[in-house]
Amino acid sequence: MLRPAFWSLLILNASLFVYAQGYLGNAKTGEHEPERLNRQFNTEKLTLLAHDQGGAAKAGKPAAPAPAAPASASASASAGEPASAPAASPTPAPAATPAAPAEAARPAAAVVACTEAGPFDEGDARRFENRLAPLDLGARMSRQEVQAQDVKSWLVNIPPQPTREAAERKAAELRELGVTDFYIMPADSPMKFAISLGMFKTESGAQTMLANLNKQGVHTARVTPRGPLTTHFVYRLRNLDQPARERVVAITERFDGISVGNCGAAKP
Repeated sequence: MLRPAFWSLLILNASLFVYAQGYLGNAKTGEHEPERLNRQFNTEKLTLLAHDQGGAAKAGKPAAPAPAAPASASASASAGEPASAPAASPTPAPAATPAAPAEAARPAAAVVACTEAGPFDEGDARRFENRLAPLDLGARMSRQEVQAQDVKSWLVNIPPQPTREAAERKAAELRELGVTDFYIMPADSPMKFAISLGMFKTESGAQTMLANLNKQGVHTARVTPRGPLTTHFVYRLRNLDQPARERVVAITERFDGISVGNCGAAKP
């Protein structure tokens, strides 16, 4: 009983296998599976199908490769995060502005042809030269000797008269104005027949005396510095620019009785 059933099932399975493999042919076309496979691989009849990005098929055109995703986007996608927007392209650096034109050359500093300073006595002359040394004037500095008075006092006086008699007449006029303190200088004096009205150690004292005499009506009196004649020195400084000249002026201000001024064009 079991043997007929076994053989029946075996025959049925074999039939199903042969039918499934197509060896029994297609009911509609009558083609067997080997013939269908050969027809399926006819290369001259094959047509390539390409799909656009929207998914629609276009015949006869190769599919365009999809753009590669940025590495950062791929990494984000693999981590389950949405890809960020592609970074904006860097803004091009602005063109370098042209260099500003060079400033116009400044005019050269004015040069003073010749500056004269003095008079200095012997001691002050040495100190003046030492302070000028940093300027390195060299041949641009020259020194000349002059006779100058070493003032020790100031004399209020009426200038020398031509004769003794003229001096006596001037003295009589002073008495009429109420001035009695005076002295007629002798003939052998450097101020022959001058009338001395007072000697002062300071110039301000002499000027005060002169102002009082003017109030009394004495208008011919004057102040005369007194002292021996000594050798002094005057310096000539040539071709100084303005900063150097200002330095010289600042140095001379440290000495009493010294004047600074132009001495004309420099000599060759």
